[in-house]
Amino acid sequence: MLRRVLITLDAVGGVWRYAVDVARGLESHGVDCLLVGFGSAPDTAQQAECGRSELVWTDEPLDWMVSEGAALARGSDMLASLAREWNADILHLNLPSQACGLPDLCPVVVASHSCVPTWWRAVRGTALPEAWAWQVQRNQDGFQRADAAIVPSSSHAAALNAVYDRLPPLHVIHNATAVEPADEPKEPQVLSAGRWWDPGKNGATLDEAAATTPWPVILAGPLNGPNGQHVAFRHARTTGVLPHKEILALMRRSAIFAAPSHYEPFGLAVVEAAISGAALVLADIPTFRELWRDAALFVSPDDSGGWARALAELAEDTVLRAQLAATGSARARRFTLSRQSAQLHALYSTLTTPAVAA
Repeated sequence: MLRRVLITLDAVGGVWRYAVDVARGLESHGVDCLLVGFGSAPDTAQQAECGRSELVWTDEPLDWMVSEGAALARGSDMLASLAREWNADILHLNLPSQACGLPDLCPVVVASHSCVPTWWRAVRGTALPEAWAWQVQRNQDGFQRADAAIVPSSSHAAALNAVYDRLPPLHVIHNATAVEPADEPKEPQVLSAGRWWDPGKNGATLDEAAATTPWPVILAGPLNGPNGQHVAFRHARTTGVLPHKEILALMRRSAIFAAPSHYEPFGLAVVEAAISGAALVLADIPTFRELWRDAALFVSPDDSGGWARALAELAEDTVLRAQLAATGSARARRFTLSRQSAQLHALYSTLTTPAVAA
């Protein structure tokens, strides 16, 4: 019987929100979760979000933080030890690279939320540098070690299949949100949220558009990355790092939410903004077309003039803004924790239920 799931996570990006929400959703199925962290430790506010789930932090690096795969070996060893000590029924690893070298202790599910090779292909548009070639092999080996692999969108599955060979079947299980629908008065402002030090989030284009947009454009999120990355903007307002509840409060007040990303395997912030009642303007990339077709305005991620025109049009057209907000909110209500946890629990159960002899 499925009772105990070990889930890996980090405190840098969206995987934190994903893992914490997955653990919360699995509670309704009688499953206990052990959250095992990699990379920089979470702050006090993040730790408080873990609820019933136990949190163990390893301080071991994430795969995109190191220059060679050998630096990840100790993290895999620690995962194996924790799985034994905690008597885990399933390992849910939120980086495929973490599955490399794991002994056969229990079924392993890997989830790909992003990776360096697909990021590079989408953002840089060139071949991955030779110094990063080990990333392809490490992820390839992790996928092959897994008993099941999940992705948050069909678009990300296609991106993975374009980079890797011999992938196992990829189960599409959409990410989800615990955010409740909101119907609060809106302020005339455009909000966007992301890790702005990551060029894949494409804050520069939105910053250029902000110079001629009639409403203030607010970029919420960190400007400094864990490896010394830094970005500065000239026209948009920036908030720096904010607790999740403060970002949600901004979403509930903002009439428009913009996401100019070059690379987005899912885009949980878009779901949170839509369910909070903001009208959406999104980058015209495969993932956003897949998930938000007919529920947003779409603009080429590199067209700053197009972004300025789309934001101005939506700021001035109250009818269109209300229509998009209503359509987006209805679409966002599909991405529920109950649906996600039911799909995950069903997948886990296929891996832990003994086969019946014929």
